[in-house]
Amino acid sequence: MKFKELELSPELLTSIERAGFEEATPIQEATIPLALTGKDVIGQAQTGTGKTAAFGLPMLEKIDPAKQQLQGLVIAPTRELAIQTQEELYRLGKDKKIRVQAVYGGADIGRQIRQLKDRPHIVVGTPGRMLDHINRRTLKLATVETLVLDEADEMLNMGFLEDIETIIAQVPEERQTLLFSATMPPAIKNIGVKFMKEPEHVKIKTKEMTADLIDQYYVRAKDFEKFDIMTRLLDVQKPELTIVFGRTKRRVDELARGLEARGYKAEGIHGDLSQQKRMSVLRAFKSGNLDILVATDVAARGLDISGVTHVYNYDIPQDPESYVHRIGRTGRAGKGGMSVTFVTPNEMSYLHVIENLTKKRMSTLRPPTEKEAFKGQIGAAMETIEEKMDANGLEKYLQGADQLLEQYSAQDLAALLLKTLAKDPSDLVPVKITPERPLPQGKKSFKGGGGGRRSSNNRGGRREGGRGRDERNRSRSDRDRNRDDKEGRRTNKGSYNKDGGSRKPSRRPSDKKRSFVIRNNQD
Repeated sequence: MKFKELELSPELLTSIERAGFEEATPIQEATIPLALTGKDVIGQAQTGTGKTAAFGLPMLEKIDPAKQQLQGLVIAPTRELAIQTQEELYRLGKDKKIRVQAVYGGADIGRQIRQLKDRPHIVVGTPGRMLDHINRRTLKLATVETLVLDEADEMLNMGFLEDIETIIAQVPEERQTLLFSATMPPAIKNIGVKFMKEPEHVKIKTKEMTADLIDQYYVRAKDFEKFDIMTRLLDVQKPELTIVFGRTKRRVDELARGLEARGYKAEGIHGDLSQQKRMSVLRAFKSGNLDILVATDVAARGLDISGVTHVYNYDIPQDPESYVHRIGRTGRAGKGGMSVTFVTPNEMSYLHVIENLTKKRMSTLRPPTEKEAFKGQIGAAMETIEEKMDANGLEKYLQGADQLLEQYSAQDLAALLLKTLAKDPSDLVPVKITPERPLPQGKKSFKGGGGGRRSSNNRGGRREGGRGRDERNRSRSDRDRNRDDKEGRRTNKGSYNKDGGSRKPSRRPSDKKRSFVIRNNQD
């Protein structure tokens, strides 16, 4: 169905056309007509299916730009998704002169307060920061007509259920509610029952996205082998645009530094970076100035990045749904893609659980040898030379070239050029990646939200409003391992330490043991 066939205002159709959209996606085709009639809708579809326009266009259609008041509210799980949604809604509502404002943690709240005073028509934000504004009375929801819950399952996993309910309580009962979620756990269904009026349930089947479009492979390797194997794969496969997923913030930082040291254009994003830095990295990646983006799960959640050809799971994810989200970064818009997952021998059970979820067995990928990687490097160097030859502009160098040819053979000069452009395996910078504790044995952590989500309903620190989402999504052991992080250093006191723990925390247990032995001797 074309957008022109939907009952949308001319201003919106103009914006849609400018954005380059013609055909509505299945979720848009099913949702927009229902939402335009004012019905509550529950939309179930995977990330990357066009959900923003599915709820955005009906909401924008309903808004009266002449009214200088808040009319639409969108709640999103992460600041990246909030910013992305805000940008998309602004683009779609530009011709209708709709003002959209994003509020999220990790940004200057004073600036957000000033922007809210301008009375935007739509506010997009993370639950924690929204609550901050509500409590400060800088965000008043009495005039909201359309409420949207985006990525509701992810907000549930991150422990935002109570926050969401508190926010919804501030919104008028006479409203339209649109809820979008990739999965439909009982808690999400309860939200539908509790806060929605006879909602229409729209479910879009994922046309076996993971099976049909994405070639999935795994490499069995020990933790210390993974980095060298990955760089060899990068040399052999020569991906155009790549995302590498790491389990922790420390891992992401080390991988990004290591890749950069070996000559790849790579940068990392995670919850500890400033918002400005994260956005600049994403802009560089989207524009093609970066070849490799290294990210944690949460930092990459909901990001709309087109053109990704390869996804490397440096660490196997802690829950199978994260795997689906990860590989969903590629294989978009009908294009193919490739995912490679590194698995340590004792993590094979996690691999099998993922295969059961995706209903597709991963193929074993043999790690390339140094010779094969070097051959790939030579091939890439020759392609670079061909591109530069096509660009021409060599006239001013010809005199110098003639002088060199008098001293050296053309073959030696060509070999030197290749050596300069290609990376010789023997010259590679040694990179050490700090080992991480392997995932716990067994499949227990894959049930009920996964091992990395077991503390997701913990209310501690929930008011950060989008700041450091990785911390919310990681287990305690992950936080303890991140010694580069100040918070990690604090929590490490008295907790698991790879080197055996510090002396101070070890006194208590040893004292207990000593008193226990004494009592036994007395008996």
